[in-house]
Amino acid sequence: MQLGIDHLLNDTPLIDHLRNRRVALLGNPASVTSNLVHSMDALQTRGVRLSAAFGPQHGMRGDKQDNMVETDDAIDPVYRIPVFSLYGNTRRLTTKMLETFDLLVIDIQDVGCRIYTFLTTLFYLLEDCDESGKEIWILDRPNPAGREIEGSTLKLGQESFVGAAPIPMRHGLTLAEAANWYIQHKHLDIEIKVVKMIDYQPTAAPGYGWPLNELCWVNPSPNMPTLNAARAYAGTVLLEGTTLSEGRGTTRPLEIMGAPNLEAKEILHAMNATAPTWLLGCLIRQCWFEPTFHKYNGELCDGLQIHTDYSDYNPTVFKPYRIVALFLKMIRNRYPDYQIWRNFAYEYERERLAIDVIDGGNRLRDWVDDSLADYRDFDTRLREDEMLWKTECEEYYLY
Repeated sequence: MQLGIDHLLNDTPLIDHLRNRRVALLGNPASVTSNLVHSMDALQTRGVRLSAAFGPQHGMRGDKQDNMVETDDAIDPVYRIPVFSLYGNTRRLTTKMLETFDLLVIDIQDVGCRIYTFLTTLFYLLEDCDESGKEIWILDRPNPAGREIEGSTLKLGQESFVGAAPIPMRHGLTLAEAANWYIQHKHLDIEIKVVKMIDYQPTAAPGYGWPLNELCWVNPSPNMPTLNAARAYAGTVLLEGTTLSEGRGTTRPLEIMGAPNLEAKEILHAMNATAPTWLLGCLIRQCWFEPTFHKYNGELCDGLQIHTDYSDYNPTVFKPYRIVALFLKMIRNRYPDYQIWRNFAYEYERERLAIDVIDGGNRLRDWVDDSLADYRDFDTRLREDEMLWKTECEEYYLY
């Protein structure tokens, strides 16, 4: 299999089109070739002289650990070009930034979830380059969450930096496919050049979206250390809007969930008794963990870990969004007065609860808090969203 960056580097006519032009690159530490050469270095080696670079959330170097930790603009120490932050004073391309390039190459590793901010950054760049007449090339990369679709669709009017468009939580598209959809959705006039992957099979075992044994895993962000975390993320990210730990401060962030004084084994038993079909396709075990920073720093937490890293993992029935929703529901049932929802500014949104910003509306929170709400009713609403999105997005599949 070849990544988009590999395809570009091996295609002389494509490379020739970039030479002698003012080219900028959007990237971060996961922007590497199959041989782990950073795209900035690889392009320069092939004669593409970059005029600027851009970094998304966590920075071009991926050094910023947490949400709402901004990155400053800088000068690249090797190539002496400006490196602009798109998670600092602005999330948009400014006039100063636009003046540095004519063509923007986007080579960023997404994880297939609506709230992962790289997707929003892509959408903003499409709008900004459409307005300014700049050209965009997207070097496509795998979606580690695969083709499966799950979760509620963001409601109109609930847009934010962690949800810029009405798509489900787990959208099933590569970044280039998502770009093509967004251009049509927003009726943009921009024409993008997609450099496709070669021999990418998004439904093939054993990776089901990620080419296991062919491609190394490089953290796309500091708390995405494993393929297992990327697969679980469309569910575990919900915990960022709760008082429960999502595992930040441990070696397994976004794979584990819990808090002190929970009875996780009993909660898991209740989950299995209530909606066993929601727990299929993976293994879930009780685990204990003590974060070294973030929520419950230094406190022993009782929780659960989601495992997809075994031979019988089945992506067609694995439902991380439903797993975490059910986890929250069973906590509410077992501890009616438990303070689940965390009230704080999440990605600079101060007027709405964080969980509503993440979920793209209040449907999940209302369902968890309603003692009479049945899981089957919630499942029906989710299936409606998922089926509509599947019908809408399939025409944009490139693989």
